[in-house]
Amino acid sequence: MDWDRIWDTLLSSGYGTYILFVLPALLLSLWAQFKVKSTFHRYSNVQVQSGLTGEQASLLIQRANGLSVPVTTTAGELTDYYDPSSNAVFLSEPVYARSTVAAVGVAAHETGHALQHAQAYTPIRVRTAMVKPTQFAATITPVLLLLGIFLSLPGLIWLGVALFSVSTLFQIVTLPVEFNASARAVRALQASRMLTDEEIRGVKKVLTAAALTYVGALAVLLAQLLRLLLLVSGRGRRR
Repeated sequence: MDWDRIWDTLLSSGYGTYILFVLPALLLSLWAQFKVKSTFHRYSNVQVQSGLTGEQASLLIQRANGLSVPVTTTAGELTDYYDPSSNAVFLSEPVYARSTVAAVGVAAHETGHALQHAQAYTPIRVRTAMVKPTQFAATITPVLLLLGIFLSLPGLIWLGVALFSVSTLFQIVTLPVEFNASARAVRALQASRMLTDEEIRGVKKVLTAAALTYVGALAVLLAQLLRLLLLVSGRGRRR
C-alpha cells in the first residue's frame, strides 16, 4: 500500500484534513463540555456544611485578601465570569445564591481572577490586552481567506492564516490564567477553612473539569490552524 500517496491525497482534500486534525479535537472539546456539565451538576447537589453561598464565599475570600469587588448575578448556567473592565465578579444563578460545593468552587475561581487583577498577574494582563485584537482578528480572518482564495492572492490568504493564529495565541495565554485562578481558589478555600477536606476534593474535581474545556478549545484552534497551514501550503505547491 502506498502510504505516501494516501497521505498526499488526504492533505490535498479539505475533508481529509478535517477528519485527520479537526474532528479529533472537536470530539475532545465535546467530551470536555460534557465532563464539566456532568461534574457541575453532580456537585450542585452536594450541600456545603458551612451553608455559605457562592456570593458569600467570594466576599469572604476578597475580605481575606483586602479586596472589595462587586459580586452580582448573571443569567444562565456556567456563565460565570470576572470582568476586568468593570472589576466585578458575575455569578450564574445556580452559583450566586446556592450553598453547594459546585457553587462555592466556581465563585472562588472567579474571585481568583479578581485576585490576579489586583496583584497584576502578568498572564491576565497580557490576556486582557489581547481581547480587542483577538476580536478584530476573528472578524476579519474569514473575509481575508475568502477574498484571497477567490482572487487567487496568496499573500492575502497567508495574512488570514496569520490573523487566525492570534486567536490560537489568545487561547494559549488563557490556559495559565485559568489554571492559576483555580489554584488560587483552592488555596483560599483551604486557608479560610470554609469547606471540609471532602468538599475541597469536590471543588478540585469541578475546577479540573472546567479547565479541560479550555484545553479542548485550544486543541480545536491548533487543529484548525494546522489544517489551514497544510491546505494553504499545499495550494501553493500546486500553483
